Parts: sequence; structure tokens; C-alpha cells
Amino acid sequence: KPIGAKEEWLDLCAGPGGKAALLAAEARLQGAEFFANELAPHRAKLVEQALKPVNPDVYVRTGDGRELGADAPESFDRILLDAPCTGLGALRRRPEARWRKQPSDVAQLAKLQQELFASAWDGLKPGGVLAYVTCSPHLAETTAIIDWAQKQFGHSLELLDAGAAVKSINPDIKTNPNRKTVQLWPHEHGTDAMFIALLQKRESVG
Repeated sequence: KPIGAKEEWLDLCAGPGGKAALLAAEARLQGAEFFANELAPHRAKLVEQALKPVNPDVYVRTGDGRELGADAPESFDRILLDAPCTGLGALRRRPEARWRKQPSDVAQLAKLQQELFASAWDGLKPGGVLAYVTCSPHLAETTAIIDWAQKQFGHSLELLDAGAAVKSINPDIKTNPNRKTVQLWPHEHGTDAMFIALLQKRESVG
């Protein structure tokens, strides 16, 4: 989606701040205003530190992302929801993490992902775009969340082609042409097993 004038962007789960700093830099280039949210106070401070060299004026909200949509309804043109997840997609870098995971973690995190998604959707302006991202290949944290969202929000939600967006940045990345979501793999893409979905809130007609 082309970037409009004076857009407002949000990183809903911003800690520790690496992606927030990148988004803040891009926002300055595009004339957009960038906001960040982080639940844990110590991680919010890390976000502020990461943003300081880029744009120290960014407002970092310390609070539960599940409440932000109600606090700021239809306020943002673009929202990144890099949701808390099992992190199974990063096992190539942290193989010891597998011993800290339990099957029950998936269900608990999927519930949290749904709640954060619903909040982000409430905070998204009509016509706005939500990027839902997890560092996981587990279906319960990836395509199942998108299936749930499509049922939950119905016609107001349009699933955009994340594969086309990724390939516009790196044409050499191979994506599944039969899916609009993107699942990256260490053995195929040389990345963590990241999942990416882009969803647009349709503007109401009439």
C-alpha cells in the first residue's frame, strides 16, 4: 500500500527495540509519526535507548498491548504486531531453547496472539495495514491465527499478498505462490523460521 501523507505507525510489541529503531528511521524518511508500545518497563527502557539515536522524540507507551486498541481506537495507519510466540523459529541460533518449551506453551501463546491481534485491529484505521509476524513455524501461531482473524473480522479484513511485498524487497526470496502469507525457513532462506501476514482493514461503504 502506498504511504500517504502524515501517517501514524505503531510497533505494538516493541521490545527490545531493534525493529522499532528501523521503523522509526523509515517513518522519518516518509514523514510519518511513529509510536511504540511495550508491556515490560525494563524492555520499554531498552526501546527508548534503541530509539534515541534515531528519533528521541518517539513516544514509548509502557502498557498492555491488549488494551491499546480500546485506548486508541482507529488511530494508526500501519501496525506491526511482532507477537510473543514460542520462538521455535530461532532454534538454529538458540538450540538450547527447545528444552525450555512445553506443549502447553503453544495454546497459551495462541490465546495471547489472538487478544493482541484483536487489539491491533481495533487500533487500526479503516484502510490501514496490520503486519502480523511471529518467529515460529507452528501452525497454531501462524496460519491458524490468520484463519481465526478472517472468521472473527469477516468482510472487514482483506488478506494482502505478503509474498509480493517480500519479493519487492528481495526478488531472490522464494515464496509459496499459492499462499498470500509467507513462511521463511532456515534451510531454504537462510533466516529464522519467520511467519509474515499482511492484512488491510477495509473501509466501510455507505
